[in-house]
Amino acid sequence: MAQPARQHISFDDYVRLEAMSPIRHEWLDGTVWAMAGGTADHAAVTVNVSTQLATQLKGKPCRVFSSDFRIRCKATGLGTYPDLSVICGKLQFDSADPGRTTSTNPKVLVEVLGPSTEAYDRGEKLDHYKKIPSLEEVVLVAPSTKTIEIWRRGRAGWRVTKVDSGIATLTSLDVTLSIAETFRDPLA
Repeated sequence: MAQPARQHISFDDYVRLEAMSPIRHEWLDGTVWAMAGGTADHAAVTVNVSTQLATQLKGKPCRVFSSDFRIRCKATGLGTYPDLSVICGKLQFDSADPGRTTSTNPKVLVEVLGPSTEAYDRGEKLDHYKKIPSLEEVVLVAPSTKTIEIWRRGRAGWRVTKVDSGIATLTSLDVTLSIAETFRDPLA
C-alpha cells in the first residue's frame, strides 16, 4: 500500500498557519506535527515549577514563559513549545517570524515528561536543544519518578545531575527547585 505524500511547508508558512490554529504544532525540516496534550499531573507540575522560578527570578532580568511561547533552534530548524522557557536579557526573535512569536535565545528550558513524550524529550528533542548557543541548562521533570534532571552545559560538553530529594539547583539562574514543592498535591 502506498504511503500518502507528506506536504512540506516553509517555516514562514508554518508560523502563519500556527497563528490561526487552535492547537500547537512542532516544525522541523518542512514537516509539521501536532503536539500531545497534557495530563492533570503534567499541568500541575508545570505550574509548580513555573511558580518557583518566577518567584525567585522576581527583580532579575529574566522572564519565565509558558508553553504558549515558541522557541526555535536555528542550528537544526526545530520550532517547538517547551513546557517552560526562561529568557534573560533582551528577547531575540527569529528573523523568519515577522510576528515576533518565536525566540531563539532561551537560557533554560523545562520539559515535564509524560508517557507519550518522554522518549522524544530525553532523546531527539534534547539533542536539538543542546545546539541552542544561549542555552545553559535543560530541566527534565519526571512526575512518575519524582525526579528532576538538570542537563548543564560545561566546558567539556553537557553533563546531567539527577535529584530525587531536597533541592535541585539551576546554577545559570542562581535558583533552586524544591522536590517537595515541584511534586506537591499529587492527584489520585
